[in-house]
Amino acid sequence: MRTRSKSRGNPEPEEPWSEIVPGLWMGGHYWSPGPGDVRRAVVGSEFDLVISLFTAPGHGPAPDVGHRVAEIPDEPLTAAQLGLVRQLARHAAQAVGAGQRTLIRCNAGLNRSGLLVGQTLVELGHEPAAAIALIRRRRSPWALGNRIFEEYLTAGLDVAQLLTGLETPT
Repeated sequence: MRTRSKSRGNPEPEEPWSEIVPGLWMGGHYWSPGPGDVRRAVVGSEFDLVISLFTAPGHGPAPDVGHRVAEIPDEPLTAAQLGLVRQLARHAAQAVGAGQRTLIRCNAGLNRSGLLVGQTLVELGHEPAAAIALIRRRRSPWALGNRIFEEYLTAGLDVAQLLTGLETPT
């Protein structure tokens, strides 16, 4: 399974992570304060829970931080992967609701983390279109550049999971 994709020509985010709503952060493993200056985003103890959809050695978090790893590709997902995203979104929403500072991250902090943050926002009561707009406003206008992830959120992950599960291998 391929889990890392090219940045699609988009610039790296200008900060390692961005607060989308109070207590819910979206980030990546790399960021750039300016052109040609790509830096590693290393998580220490800034968060109570980190959910990583991509991992790289030396990027944290600290050992005392709750850390869930669920590497998913930046491409169309299977029904099982969509189910995992739904499960992680419920977990993240519960953590945010309990006052835990929660970071959801992937490679650049744009697509996979955008899908999971978007579904977490839906779990927290946001409409999908409002969640997508909020992510793009708070993280990057290039967030959710993977259009199928935007479509998953718009249709609803439950519907997307059911429809994907109906596909038969060729």
